[in-house]
Amino acid sequence: MDQIKFCCSVCLDLLKDPVTIPCGHSYCMNCIKSFWDEEEEKKIYSCPQCRQTFTARPVLVKNTMLADLVEELKKTGLQAAPADHCYAGPEDVACDVCTGRKMKAFKSCLVCLASYCEKHLQPHLISSAFETHKLVEPSKKLEKNICSRHDEVMKMFCRTDQQSICYLCSVDEHKGHDTVSAAAERTERQRELEVSRQNIQQRIQDREKDVKLLQQEVEAINQSADQTVEHSEKIFTELIHLIQKRSSDVKQQIRSQQETEVSRVKELQEKLEQEITELKRKDAELKQLSHTEDHIQFLHNYPSLSALSESTDSSSINIRPLSYFEDVTAAVSEVRDKLQDILREEWTNISLTVTEVDVSLSQPEPKTRAEFLKYSCEITLDPNTGHKELVLSEGNRKVTFCQSMKDLQSYSDHPDRFTWWFQVLSRESLTGRCYWEVEGRGIGVEVAVAYKNISRAGKGNECGFGRNDKSFAFYFHNFYSFWYNNIETRVSGPCSSRVGVYLDHRAGILSFYSVSETMTLLHRVQTTFTQPLYAGLRLYDGLIYPGDYAELIKLK
Repeated sequence: MDQIKFCCSVCLDLLKDPVTIPCGHSYCMNCIKSFWDEEEEKKIYSCPQCRQTFTARPVLVKNTMLADLVEELKKTGLQAAPADHCYAGPEDVACDVCTGRKMKAFKSCLVCLASYCEKHLQPHLISSAFETHKLVEPSKKLEKNICSRHDEVMKMFCRTDQQSICYLCSVDEHKGHDTVSAAAERTERQRELEVSRQNIQQRIQDREKDVKLLQQEVEAINQSADQTVEHSEKIFTELIHLIQKRSSDVKQQIRSQQETEVSRVKELQEKLEQEITELKRKDAELKQLSHTEDHIQFLHNYPSLSALSESTDSSSINIRPLSYFEDVTAAVSEVRDKLQDILREEWTNISLTVTEVDVSLSQPEPKTRAEFLKYSCEITLDPNTGHKELVLSEGNRKVTFCQSMKDLQSYSDHPDRFTWWFQVLSRESLTGRCYWEVEGRGIGVEVAVAYKNISRAGKGNECGFGRNDKSFAFYFHNFYSFWYNNIETRVSGPCSSRVGVYLDHRAGILSFYSVSETMTLLHRVQTTFTQPLYAGLRLYDGLIYPGDYAELIKLK
């Protein structure tokens, strides 16, 4: 029976001297008296539960039957009925002792191989007979602790076969194996588990640091992009204002010149019009004189009337059939065309620079040639940079020496041309991740990368690949060597006529590989690149045979 049925709704405790009022509800005598005492002034008495009112205060009489029932239930041990959530559901471990509707198990015993609810677990907690029993969280898989062969609890572990066994197994089919108690194996595995947890926790900390760094990277990217947009808009606005100012200046200059020239023309026009008026008047006077019949009067007046004023010099008027300001239009059009050409050329560079913005996310360096080829880039050589004794062919990817004076290339002088070193740079700039291959035949070749501002004229080290701090060079022929800032580093590795170059501009990685069936790393540079790089080739002079060359391989 539910204890709450025998509780007073005022004090919420078991009924003491229970009384039943006219509405049928029961209370402790003192509780209902105190409740009605507070209502004494109103002269209206009510039930605390149903609120039924009584005009006269009911006389309270002890309910002896209810009092006897409460006292009897106290002696037999009244307990609250378990709530529904205490019963075992389909997914719960049920008590093995409960009959009828089973309660949820509170613990499972590995010795008894049974699960117990909190009530039926009491003997395990109280009796000394169960002190050696091992209690664990409720489990449905207790049968897995029983050896299927010997029907014994498995308390041992075979390290040889990596499985749990019972004692009989250790002296039977696992005889001679490395066996220990399950507890000992657990202790060992527990140590390994702790080490694993430490490693996991360390990795969590490392990943959290990485996430924080990536968040900082996102913020840095956003800040850089916002600043660049702001600066770009400012620069383009300045350009627009400059063009608008130049447009206004040209307009003002044209209008000023227009006013000056129109004023000159009108001034001359007025003089001519005055002269025409004077001539018409003179012509009228002469016409009148011509009709004079008096000869003496005619001769007297003729001298004064026949004299003409000085005429305006008409030879100074040179009317051109062409318009006057077309040359200005042509000059402005020329400026427009030049600006368009500059913008078209520079816009390509700007666009490439934007698209080549690349966040280095610690991507591993490629290992196989197929992985390298994912970053292959099309590179061509710039004829304006090549020494005059070098010949470019195969779409400006192949370079050879001139074989005779008559074969010398008719290169024009150019400020980008190397005048002493037999070198040539690529037309394309290199940023981001790039990969290309160079093949050399019969001649020493240096494959290089260099900043655009490397010196070109003269035979000083400031012009030679690898002989300064503006370039990196890797020599290959009969041996390998790396050059930077005029310091040579000899490199060992399998000889190959083809060298692969991998550049990760953002990460500051420059690697050289011997290319064959496998990729063999020859030399790797870790630095910080401050400008876009250009690929370069240098041929070594000496005994040159026809057919010797260096070529940027077209990768597929």
